[in-house]
Amino acid sequence: MANTSDIRNGMCIDYNNDIFVIVEFQHVKPGKGNAFVRTRLKSMTSGKVVENTWVAGHTLNEVRVERRKFQYLYKDESGYNFMNTETFDQISLPENMLENGQFLKEGMEIEVIFHAEKDTPLTAEMPPHVILEVTYTEPGARGNTATNATKFATLETGAQVKVPLFIEQGEFLKIDTRTGDYLERAKQ
Repeated sequence: MANTSDIRNGMCIDYNNDIFVIVEFQHVKPGKGNAFVRTRLKSMTSGKVVENTWVAGHTLNEVRVERRKFQYLYKDESGYNFMNTETFDQISLPENMLENGQFLKEGMEIEVIFHAEKDTPLTAEMPPHVILEVTYTEPGARGNTATNATKFATLETGAQVKVPLFIEQGEFLKIDTRTGDYLERAKQ
């Protein structure tokens, strides 16, 4: 059990029969009235973000979670298949548990967050950036970027992203896995 003075970013709590992670919090002491804590919570199971306010001193049910490194193996009808890098155990995660899974490449390492007491996976986190090769894109004209024009490029994982016109087939790109946006060219 924890109370509102123990709240910190990244803390996991049991709230409304779901497990939430605290994304943001603010202790507020108004001039008149009792102090309170304003929080922004993200559901570990659905990804939904909610805001909640607690009176100072309110008790919370803290949930202990563990982060484990897994290596991506392949995708089949059951979902994404991973191997634990320490114990070599294999697990399968459904597609809805992994955000932007279209950027997964064989051999890539991700972190899977487990409920410590139940030993069940809650969610999976990809690295913030990945470097992928462009397998197909329309030819573009160099110097034609005054209007910030973009085109679609297909990456080696099959994902499509918008890229500037000067990107050619065979180049490596740095992609933000949280938004799916092109960041820059990368050397491989």
